[in-house]
Amino acid sequence: MEQPIEMNTLSQILEKLRKKGIDNELKMTDHGKMQSKTLNKIYTPDDLNIVKTYRFEGMSDPADSSVLYMVEDNDKNMGYILDAYGAYSDNDGAAFADFLKRINTADRDEQELFQ
Repeated sequence: MEQPIEMNTLSQILEKLRKKGIDNELKMTDHGKMQSKTLNKIYTPDDLNIVKTYRFEGMSDPADSSVLYMVEDNDKNMGYILDAYGAYSDNDGAAFADFLKRINTADRDEQELFQ
């Protein structure tokens, strides 16, 4: 009999990142760029690579969904972008989506990220 796949919650992944010292959230600025307050940096899409994507869906309402993008900047600093959508979305939809589409993707294995 097959073992069920372990499902992780958003809070579990964020805690795992925090324990690895990756507590660097990037947020959209009013000027269409991403900002890391932790590193005091401003980013364009060309400055970042998405290295892992996690998708989460609400237990009672599939519209309560979110995506966590693990990103790495050109200086090899790790961080994340959190995109909540559905009823809890507060991102500037079009600008945020456009920014994400323009980031390069270099998907890595989770084991490699959390060594």
